[in-house]
Amino acid sequence: ETKTTKTETEIEISEETIDPELIEMYNEVVAFLKANEMTAQASVEYDQDGIYVNIQESILFGSGSAIIADSGKSTLNDLGELIKQFENDVVVEGYTDNVPMNNSLFSSNWELSTGRALSVLRYLSEERQVNPTRLSAKGYGEYHPIAPNDTEENKEKNRRVNIVLVYDRQGE
Repeated sequence: ETKTTKTETEIEISEETIDPELIEMYNEVVAFLKANEMTAQASVEYDQDGIYVNIQESILFGSGSAIIADSGKSTLNDLGELIKQFENDVVVEGYTDNVPMNNSLFSSNWELSTGRALSVLRYLSEERQVNPTRLSAKGYGEYHPIAPNDTEENKEKNRRVNIVLVYDRQGE
């Protein structure tokens, strides 16, 4: 009986530690961004669920728009190459600030964040030939800020798109 308990504890500990394979992936992504001089456009983070490439909205879109700007296309062309180096599923996440959105295209930040995530997903699939079976999109609206929406600079941080390389531990 004691042995069973010990094994359970060991399993718990191993789930807490970040898999070396994930850290290796993270290092490859960081190296790619540096090599392609993209560290100004995108930052990278990771947790046990995957690698998050965070792109400022101003690079990808005009204000209140989900149409990808030319500067965004060049960033996404590079990121398309990065994504193709891996086989992981990719989730495109859209986020906004808390300024109410209401224009002829988007009645709320929900629509705007989802529309932007879908624009990036379609660009990666249609223009960069990323396999569509790997792709999904999520819109978080204004509800997951990474900074308080109290200054223009912070609002800018909250307007972002994350490209998540999903790390599947079950795949082993």
